[in-house]
Amino acid sequence: MKKILLPVVGVIAVVAFFSIFIVKEVNQAIVLQFGDPKKIISKPGLNFKLPFIQNVVFLDKRILNLDAPPEEVIASDQKRLIVDAFARFQIVDPLKFYISVGNERVARSRLSTIINSRIRSVLGTQRLQTLLSEDRTKQMSLIQEGVNNEAEKFGIKIIDVRIKRADLPQANSDAIFARMQTERNREAKEFRAKGAEMAITITSTADKEVTVILAEAQKKSEIMKGEGDGKRNKIFADAFGQDPEFFAFYRAMQAYETALIGGETSLVLSPDSEFFKFFGNINKKPSQ
Repeated sequence: MKKILLPVVGVIAVVAFFSIFIVKEVNQAIVLQFGDPKKIISKPGLNFKLPFIQNVVFLDKRILNLDAPPEEVIASDQKRLIVDAFARFQIVDPLKFYISVGNERVARSRLSTIINSRIRSVLGTQRLQTLLSEDRTKQMSLIQEGVNNEAEKFGIKIIDVRIKRADLPQANSDAIFARMQTERNREAKEFRAKGAEMAITITSTADKEVTVILAEAQKKSEIMKGEGDGKRNKIFADAFGQDPEFFAFYRAMQAYETALIGGETSLVLSPDSEFFKFFGNINKKPSQ
């Protein structure tokens, strides 16, 4: 009896194993029978299917992310731009999704193509300046609307479409950088030329002011010197008037000091010259 029960229990276990499946909270399931959809299960829990006849395909019902490959867009002003976009989508009709694209990998590929095509059609009608301004939000709404219309055919709802980055192609970037560098060099040369001109003007003005100040100082110096000489002569004249003999003696002493300084100059004078009058009679012999 036991020998009969064991195979029966084993068969029942195998049948139960292939008949029971669990749908998680993050999934939704499609029950297929020989490839034909028979049942869609959206609620989580324990479910049953016919073993060996039916199989189950699980689909994610969460909001999924999609990074579209970078796409080159030509704006209406013939400016080229590399656009890197991403989208968020959700499978809202599992049956339509399974029939149209089959699985998530194919769906991502189709969505990437649709997104890039829509980006080219919308952004291609705008100028580059518009794409880089606040009006880009309006353009993104148009892109999302167009992508959503196409994605509905696959049972997909587009939650959002955004541009992560919009760059110029490398060749354009190099050309713009070179043009910016040339412009900055031109501005630098202009600033240096203006600086040199200002330096020459300042130096010329300073030199002129120095010349005027020196001339004024020289003038004042000569005036003060003349006034000093006049005062000195007046003092000498006053002193001469008070004591002519002492003044004559003083001037003679100054003349002696100047003339008798040692040196190579020879001075030939007569002994009875007026120059030696304060030396007494040098021809007079000393008394015996």
